[in-house]
Amino acid sequence: MRQAAHRLEIETRGRGLIEITRPVAAWTTGAGLKTGLLTLFCRHTSASLLIQENAAAEVRADLEAYFEAIAPEDPARYRHDDEGADDMPAHIRTALTGVQLAIPLIEGALALGTWQGIYLFEHRRRPHRREVVLHLIGE
Repeated sequence: MRQAAHRLEIETRGRGLIEITRPVAAWTTGAGLKTGLLTLFCRHTSASLLIQENAAAEVRADLEAYFEAIAPEDPARYRHDDEGADDMPAHIRTALTGVQLAIPLIEGALALGTWQGIYLFEHRRRPHRREVVLHLIGE
């Protein structure tokens, strides 16, 4: 059994879904394992990880609109606003979506479905530098 780890830095432009499938797959392929499990972990409380449709841009737009509706920026709703009006809504969105993914590696490739992509979901309005830790175990 072998292991490999990597830190992937992602520059965001503000709120939205950023597809990270290509850099994740490239690093995984470069690790040289054929069978295993890739764990991705987002080291933030106001950004999250998703596996989602990567063919139709409308899916991403609809997801972003849905999260805006269920966790809106409304100062009357929240006590926590240390970093601005988008602070607590970002934490709620992260709690609902999660910060960790696990993806099997089969025959040297991520076992994603045909239309699945890996996304970092930035929940804050301003740009951030986000870090996703990748850990691969297998043979």
